[in-house]
Amino acid sequence: MVTETKNTTKRAGRIVVAGDVEAYIKERGCDFRVCTTCGGPVLLSTDVKPPKPNDLELYVGDQILYVSVYQAPYIDMIDMDMVPRYCYY
Repeated sequence: MVTETKNTTKRAGRIVVAGDVEAYIKERGCDFRVCTTCGGPVLLSTDVKPPKPNDLELYVGDQILYVSVYQAPYIDMIDMDMVPRYCYY
């Protein structure tokens, strides 16, 4: 799925959300955030890592996928590699 970012002044262009990530988000029924870690970008529930005011917002069905403004310039695709292994269940 190709998603337009809500705030295009912070990052022009598009970020692709992989189909399995879209299904993962919809299945859990909550918002997520791509945030910065020492190991690279990670996709976490906003219950674990709340969004920040300057995050970009991508819409995946009824859910919002927030992307850190610091990660956005480097991300073209959000895929399951960003989901920590311990989150699979």
